[in-house]
Amino acid sequence: MRKSVMIISFLLFYQYSFSQDTTTKEFHVSGNIGVTNNGISIIPTFSLKQSAFNLSYSLSRGGRFSIDPDLRLTFDGRKGSGIVWFRYKLKTEGKFKVNIGIHPAYNFALRTITEEGKSRNITQARRFIATELAPSYKVNNHLNFGLYYLKGNGLQDDATKSLHFVNFITSINKIPLFLGYSFNIAPQLYYLKMDNQDGYYFNSNIVLAKQKSPFTLMYMLNKEIRSNVAGSVNFDWNVSLIYNFSNKYRSFK
Repeated sequence: MRKSVMIISFLLFYQYSFSQDTTTKEFHVSGNIGVTNNGISIIPTFSLKQSAFNLSYSLSRGGRFSIDPDLRLTFDGRKGSGIVWFRYKLKTEGKFKVNIGIHPAYNFALRTITEEGKSRNITQARRFIATELAPSYKVNNHLNFGLYYLKGNGLQDDATKSLHFVNFITSINKIPLFLGYSFNIAPQLYYLKMDNQDGYYFNSNIVLAKQKSPFTLMYMLNKEIRSNVAGSVNFDWNVSLIYNFSNKYRSFK
């Protein structure tokens, strides 16, 4: 009940603030859609172990609030996740910024059931609620430091009930290469605690981009440092081809 009240209160506050924002006349839609050899979760400890696609985008009126859906699914639609973030930019001025957010989510996984002596696989949907805190500091146009904290709560008895994810991020951006190409690299150290299991990890992604092209190529790796989390693997990776988009639309008064 307490979690439901928290979500409803946040959404009502969001709707009120969104409706009161009359300073902007534009509606912003931005995000990316990609395909990968191995779908990796927003918590990179876990992956789908299959080719997958992802769609992640943000809807806003250019102010502090946004709605950010995130969909990650295997091509057969049987495994993955669906999230709808409601985010607020708590501090936007200066080099130090802070974002907060809350979301409901579904996780889709295969489960084997037995009926009348016959076993078969079904897709089981598990429900979660999570909140996030994301402070960051911009040193210059090429270097950023950030901290990301995610607190998740499972809403069923046969899955994780409490999750803590703390990620320390360094982002090195727009390093020029040749012929208009550049790359970004984001090494990360994170801690994950799921009920009574926990682990420490190293994660990094490298993104290759070309000036004025909407396509980017990303390589991601994830390496255990120490972990007893069920389902965690010692080393995992993927390669993704991503199409980025950004559009502005006039709103009607």
